[in-house]
Amino acid sequence: MWFDPDYAEMHYKFKLPWSLLYKNEPEILIDAPFQVVPGEDTRLFIVVREANRFPVTLETFEAVFTCGTTRITKAQPIREEVRTPFRFIPISCGKLPSGNYTVETSLTVLLNGKRKRIRRFNLTGLKQNPLQIAVLRNPIPKPEGYIAGETHSHTYISADPVEFGASPAVLQQAAQSVGLDFVFCTDHSYDFAFRDDNYMIRTDASVRYNELRKEIAALPAFPKMIAGEEVSAGNSQGQNVHLLFPGNPFYVPGEGDCGRRWLDNKPTLPIAQIVSQTKLPCFAAHPKEQMGKLERFIFRRGDWHAEDLLKGSQNPIAALEFWNGSRDKGFELGREFWISELEKGNFILPLGGNDAHGDLNEYTGVKIPLFKLKQSHAHVFGYVRTVVQGSDPISAFRGTNLYITDGPALWWTVEGETVTFHFQSTEDFGTLQTLTVFAQETLGTKKEAPIAAPLEKISDFEAVAKVSLSGKHYVRAEAETDFKRFALTSACPALKDSART
Repeated sequence: MWFDPDYAEMHYKFKLPWSLLYKNEPEILIDAPFQVVPGEDTRLFIVVREANRFPVTLETFEAVFTCGTTRITKAQPIREEVRTPFRFIPISCGKLPSGNYTVETSLTVLLNGKRKRIRRFNLTGLKQNPLQIAVLRNPIPKPEGYIAGETHSHTYISADPVEFGASPAVLQQAAQSVGLDFVFCTDHSYDFAFRDDNYMIRTDASVRYNELRKEIAALPAFPKMIAGEEVSAGNSQGQNVHLLFPGNPFYVPGEGDCGRRWLDNKPTLPIAQIVSQTKLPCFAAHPKEQMGKLERFIFRRGDWHAEDLLKGSQNPIAALEFWNGSRDKGFELGREFWISELEKGNFILPLGGNDAHGDLNEYTGVKIPLFKLKQSHAHVFGYVRTVVQGSDPISAFRGTNLYITDGPALWWTVEGETVTFHFQSTEDFGTLQTLTVFAQETLGTKKEAPIAAPLEKISDFEAVAKVSLSGKHYVRAEAETDFKRFALTSACPALKDSART
């Protein structure tokens, strides 16, 4: 089985003389946030990469928005020559009426002395699917005192022969469009250690990391942008796993699976050594991600295991990011891993993120290196979000109360021994179909199981379920709408087991 480099790129040939994906052009694509909250302008972006090698002149741009019988055309001249390695050009289309739009785009460019029309992108072998943008009718449901964020995203620092990223400024604009309060910029530790114009030449990683921190600090205060890393770290079996470390004030090295050393892929630092350097919460990234045998062998990649979570240490792993863009096999196995930890008394938090590499509307990637690309709607920036209690997105992960979602709100409150699960949705995300409460009896006796929880339906879009915590180790809930939008709460522990917030 081939390993997946993952992100669509058409110039890297692994030192071979040919590639079916190769073009004597920069990568050019049109992108846009997948949704727009009420009151926000609809923004599109023209993305140009590697124009330093293949200069291009952008001439005119047009977008046609269609929703039912509504048809809106936006056209404007660009007249810009691009010669930089990476460029995002914003196109503001103003405020649109609510609805689900398909957007056909057209960009005229001058390439190699010839005029060319590009629809969505100039990548080889992919369907030119129109953009899909949902302009929401209602604000995204969220309880008072909570903030929602993207916990796993990449900037242009994570750009190398097979991966992309966006500028922090673009991610902030996208965050405002889709309704986020904060963003963790978690770039690969190994990408800080190499130059962006030559992926094999080393540079001072600490300097690059501090430059990114300064760039992010200079942005507007909202949505809050936080620099960090996705560190390649060594698990208990000497394999490379990924550790999310948002807010770290210093660079943490990790080059174990950077792909620049062929088969010399031993982890740089073990997990325990990394987290012992800080009091900040750290997270296990995609702990049970599905990988091919070749990828595991070449890059020495592995899974997270119970002993890697450092339970009982001064800084145990705070959360498991098992919802990584889609509810796939990695989600199912990761959720089982999380539940097994809860059953042992480790009230580790669930985490939802997208591992988005600048993909705002549709993910494009390499299916077979040199031969074939792929596309999907997984790993889109801001689609899966983590909603935490409080105003500080870092310290919130020291509590126990949060939920992860791709639309509806689902959270718990406690009064005495009664736990109330609150569900809220809107027309945009669908009506409640199922709300299931799970519980484990006394620690060490039984496995988690669904329990009876009478549902009080306030409306098609709002409901509550109350259960007693008496005699239980913990309770938690999951909910799904008729639009297949999903939410999952953290575990509410018995007061004797853990402080509740």
